Amino acid sequence: MAPVKTKAPSKKQWKPELPEETNAQALIKAPTPDESSGDDQEEFAGFDDNESEEDQAEMEGEDSAGDWEKDATEEALERAVFGDAVGFREGLRSFAADERGGLDDEDGQDNGMELERLADADLFFVDSGPAPAPAGGESSDSEDGEFRGKHREQPAWEDSDDERISVSLASVPRLRKLRKTEEEDVINGREYVKRLRKQYERLHPTPDWARTAMVKKRRRSDAAGSDTDSSADEMDVDEDAISVQPLAKLLQDADMLTRGSNSGSNKRRKLQPEVLDIQRMKDVSGALPSAITSLSFHPTLPLLLSSGPASTLYLHHIHPHPPNPNPLLTSLHIKRNPLTTTAFHPTDSRVFLSARRRYFHIWNLTTGLVEKVTRVYGHQDEQRSMEDFSLSPNGQYMALKGTARKGGGVVNFLNAYTLQWIAQCRVDGLGGIADFAWWGDGRGITIASKNGEVSEWNVEEKRLVGRWVDDGAVGTTTIALGGKSGRDGWIGGDRWVAIGSSSGIVNIYDRRAWSANRKKQSSDSDDEEEVVVNGGIPKAPVPTRVLDHLTTPTSHLAFSPDGQLLAMSSRWKNNALRLVHLPSCTVYRNWPTDKTPLGRITAIAWGKADREEALAFLSVANEQGKIKLWEVRA
Repeated sequence: MAPVKTKAPSKKQWKPELPEETNAQALIKAPTPDESSGDDQEEFAGFDDNESEEDQAEMEGEDSAGDWEKDATEEALERAVFGDAVGFREGLRSFAADERGGLDDEDGQDNGMELERLADADLFFVDSGPAPAPAGGESSDSEDGEFRGKHREQPAWEDSDDERISVSLASVPRLRKLRKTEEEDVINGREYVKRLRKQYERLHPTPDWARTAMVKKRRRSDAAGSDTDSSADEMDVDEDAISVQPLAKLLQDADMLTRGSNSGSNKRRKLQPEVLDIQRMKDVSGALPSAITSLSFHPTLPLLLSSGPASTLYLHHIHPHPPNPNPLLTSLHIKRNPLTTTAFHPTDSRVFLSARRRYFHIWNLTTGLVEKVTRVYGHQDEQRSMEDFSLSPNGQYMALKGTARKGGGVVNFLNAYTLQWIAQCRVDGLGGIADFAWWGDGRGITIASKNGEVSEWNVEEKRLVGRWVDDGAVGTTTIALGGKSGRDGWIGGDRWVAIGSSSGIVNIYDRRAWSANRKKQSSDSDDEEEVVVNGGIPKAPVPTRVLDHLTTPTSHLAFSPDGQLLAMSSRWKNNALRLVHLPSCTVYRNWPTDKTPLGRITAIAWGKADREEALAFLSVANEQGKIKLWEVRA
C-alpha cells in the first residue's frame, strides 16, 4: 500500500512590494517543503548534463524575461563610468596621436563630438575653496613689476594659498597704517605681504654697506652679460671701489644751498679791536663716535666737511635757519682708515681724504665714486704715509709731507688733476718738517722746520726763493698765512705769517714791511745779486707781535677769509682758544668766556658767511666729537 501524501499547512510570509516597472518573474520562487520533498524511497540520480533543448530554451526565455530595461539616462551614465568599445578605440587613437606629437583634424573633430555627448556637469570644475579677496587699494601689475625690478631675485618658493587668505585691515588697530584709503578693509595675502615689506623698508632703510654690496653685484652681473668691447672697458674699473650717492641727488634745493646775493659784495667791513660781536649758532652735530681732527668749509656752497679717527667722513649743510643740529647730508665710511686730513678741492667737486696709510682716497661728489691712489711712483721710500697733505688755493697742486730724514725733511708735489708727481722740495732743518702753508696765489709754499727755520719755495719755478729763521723758536709746531699784502707776485701776496711753538708762544710777522725793506735794499745797494738770492726776505725778521696767551703747545692757527682775525688754540688744555684782531694784533677779551663750551679743541675752520651783517663763520671741534658753530658780525 503506497503512503498517502499529505499537504503541510501553509504559512503566510511577508513579501516586499515591488515597483510597477519591476518584472515579477525576475524573482525566483523558493520551493515549499512539500515540493522539495519527494518519495522517501526515491533515490537521487544526480545531475544530468545532457539537458533537453526544450529545457534550455525555457531557461533562456526565463533569463531574457528577467533582464532590466535601461533608459537613455542610465545608458549614458554607464558609458561615462565604465566606458564602451567605441570610447576605448577613440582613446587608443588619441593616445597614439599624442605620441606622434599632435592630433590630426579627424581626431580633433571626434574629440569635439565626444565633448558634445558629455553632460554639462562633467564639463566644469567646482572649486570648494573660498573666493579670493579683493586686492585692495590701487595695487597694480606695474607696482608689482617695480617691486620685482627693485629686488630682481625671484623668491625661492611661493605659497599659492596667499591668494586665498583674506586679511582685514580695519578690524586690527595696528594694521590700519597699511591702508591706502580710509574705506579700505579686506585685502588678500599677497597684497598684505607686499605692504608689510614696504612698511618695514620705510622704517628701516637699506644701510650703506648693503647698498654698496648691491652695486658691486650689479656691476659684476652687467659685466658678465655685456659684449667684448664693454667688458674690456670695465677692466679698468676696480670692483672693490666705494660708491655713494652723488651730491646732485642730495642737493636738490638749489636756492637753499647757494650763497646769498650779499656774499658777492665788494664792500669791506672792518672789525673793532678788543670787543668782538660773535653769536653762537646751532651746533653742526651732536657727539660723534670719535674726535674730529679735520674741518673744512666748501669754497662756494654752505657745506662743512669733518672727519676723525672713526674712519667716517661727514658732510653737513650749514642752514641759515637750521634745526638742532644742522642737517647731515651724507657720510662716507672707509674701513680701517682713521682719517687725519680731509679737504674740498678749491675748483671742482672732489674731496681729498687721507690717513696714516701708503694711499689716499678721492671722493667725487658729482658721480659718487671714490678713487684710491696707492703710491707716488718713484718716491715710495720717501712717501711712506699720506696723512699730511694740503691743496693749493688755485687747485693745481697737492703737497704731501714726506718721511722725516736725518737732518731734514721732504715735501712731494703732485698735480691735483692727473695725480702725477711733478716736484720735490728738500729741507735741511734739524728735526724734520713741522708744518707748511700755501701762498695765497697757489704758486709757492712756506715750509717750517721744527728747529724754527722757514723756507719759501716756488712750485712753478721749482726753486728755493728764500730762507729765514723764526725769532726765539723753541720747537715749531704749526704755521699759517693770511691777509693781502698788496704786493701781488711776491711770495704769494700774503701779508701775515703766524708761527706757533711748543711753548705756546705765537709770533706774528708782517710781510708788507719786508717788501718795504726789499725796496730800500734794492735802491741802496748797487749789487742786486744778494737781494735776488734771498728774494728780499730778511734772514732774521723781527715779529710784529709776540702772543703768550697760550700756556700749552700751539696746535692750530687759522686766519679768517678776509685776514682780519686769527684763531689760535691748543688741544692740551680745556677752552684754550683765543681770537686775535689784525692789524692791531690784539687779543679779544670778551670771547671766549669761562662758560663757552669748547672743551679740548682738535680742529678749527673759517668759512664765508652768506648774510650781509655776518663777516665769517667759525667752526670748532673737540675730542668729544662735537662740532660747534659761531657767527662773527661786523
